[in-house]
Amino acid sequence: MSEASASRDERITAATLELLRSKGPRAVTVEAVSARSGVAKTTIYRRYRDRNEVLTAAMSSVARPAPPDDTSSLLPILEWVVAQSRHAIDGGIGVGGLAALLTDEDPEFTELMRQLLAQHRRNLADVLKSAMRTHDLRADIDVETVLDAIVGAYMSERARSGGVRRMWSRVVLRNLWPALTTQSLPAELAGKD
Repeated sequence: MSEASASRDERITAATLELLRSKGPRAVTVEAVSARSGVAKTTIYRRYRDRNEVLTAAMSSVARPAPPDDTSSLLPILEWVVAQSRHAIDGGIGVGGLAALLTDEDPEFTELMRQLLAQHRRNLADVLKSAMRTHDLRADIDVETVLDAIVGAYMSERARSGGVRRMWSRVVLRNLWPALTTQSLPAELAGKD
């Protein structure tokens, strides 16, 4: 792929995600993406058949995150899971997209996003299951419930305060740690925030 082509794709992706996050899925049209990205509609249509393909491409990096860099111990693995759970919203669907998903405002969008988020969740679940085999992550935990707890804590914090405090990830990990492992709380998680 040429540098110009990659730059166009990056602009299309950025515009798509900005529209989705700020205005919800109905705002994501090829025309709006073209206007926001500065990429001609004809160029977008050469790459993507329709809005769903544009959304799928834009969300693909979220749906298929790169694996954690550090798997030497449990803490960096769990930090990665929390970061990726948050990134699915902040770096992907956004609060506007999440609201549309929860209200089923756009059934076609809802189906598409559920497929992409399910793929994302499988990747995170696989990392947790691997940690069960290689680290002291309790084998009896339900990984789906752990992921729900992380995302639910994030959405609750956003709803309650309008944002997320700087040390939110650390607080979540400190509170989940005793339920996930018999290891002592790492020094990095100890203390008040």
